[in-house]
Amino acid sequence: MLDSFVFYLLTVHGKGDRTYFISDRSLSCRAKEGSMSISKAASSNADTITKRLQIEHLLAPTLSPDNLSDGSDVIAGLTQTPKSLPARYFYDDRGSQLFEQICELPEYYLTRTETAILQKCAIEIARITDICELVELGSGSSTKTRILLDAYHQLGFPLRYLPIDISAGILEISARQLLADYDSLQVHAIASTYELALQQLIPKKLPNRMICFIGSTLGNLNPSECDVFFSQIISALNSDEYFLLGIDLQKPKHLLEAAYNDSQGVTAAFNLNMLHHLNKRFEGNFDPTQFEHWAFYNETEHQIEMHLRSLLQQTVQLHTLDLTIQFEKSETILTEISRKFDLNTLQQDLSSQGLKPLQVWTDPNQWFGLLLCQLQPSA
Repeated sequence: MLDSFVFYLLTVHGKGDRTYFISDRSLSCRAKEGSMSISKAASSNADTITKRLQIEHLLAPTLSPDNLSDGSDVIAGLTQTPKSLPARYFYDDRGSQLFEQICELPEYYLTRTETAILQKCAIEIARITDICELVELGSGSSTKTRILLDAYHQLGFPLRYLPIDISAGILEISARQLLADYDSLQVHAIASTYELALQQLIPKKLPNRMICFIGSTLGNLNPSECDVFFSQIISALNSDEYFLLGIDLQKPKHLLEAAYNDSQGVTAAFNLNMLHHLNKRFEGNFDPTQFEHWAFYNETEHQIEMHLRSLLQQTVQLHTLDLTIQFEKSETILTEISRKFDLNTLQQDLSSQGLKPLQVWTDPNQWFGLLLCQLQPSA
């Protein structure tokens, strides 16, 4: 599943882990006899954090997921055959909450598997890249990035982090949390889409740079979209700089389908919630009880497909878009793909584009892969 590459939650998120919170540790301190007051200490701490935080707005500061689109993408998707919807419409507040629950499900192996790999290889990544600033696409709460920051810190390296997310509010909350926990960290947060941020990255301030795209979000792109994305990464890097990529690997069908058809029905609720979101966003009259979640592994394309399937012949309207949609019984809306990769094939593809895999890590089951690539000098 995604932290989706639809230039919105730039999470991510497979889908990125998006636990948006701010810890009490960043807002409180303990007062002792003879020390400054709590309010003064908190103010002092906040001032220190602010000096280490920059937030760059490449989009309007008021931009939010709800006003990112005028709905033309919905019209295009629902008037074509077969019907589809952009995966970013998963993520209203309820959708984000449901995805957090998905990440904790026993069937959803992706988050915990990638986290375990990072915990084992983070020090090796830091040693290979040496002093290096981290750029993360779809940063969200930066949960897994902490593992990398800990590794660089353990080696005594300076810490500099450039998170990229469409939501300036989420960026600031997660950045302030990190700054409260890492005294030497410098953060330059970028409120932007991936594409725009990669085009306008500021010059690096440390000797090296690594762009991180973890969380298996690459699987939400079809092959041609992957090629475009890799070209954007290449354009954003200088020779010998690094690209860290997380991918979900091909595995038995029953394991994949279980991850997207969990026994508690959370993924089904997440998928159906897209219709609630469309109703709110575009004054629609979708009846989610008249659709069902349908997810299966397409073995020919090596991808999970998530659909919403109409249970009857019906007509739906989205009044804000002046759109009327006819559904036949059993007709579906494709809401997401999640491609599963062959490790050798992907390494060859990356190499052919100039992103040489230096090191590859997987879990004992070979379910997930983490690739550290380096941009080769152009011929």
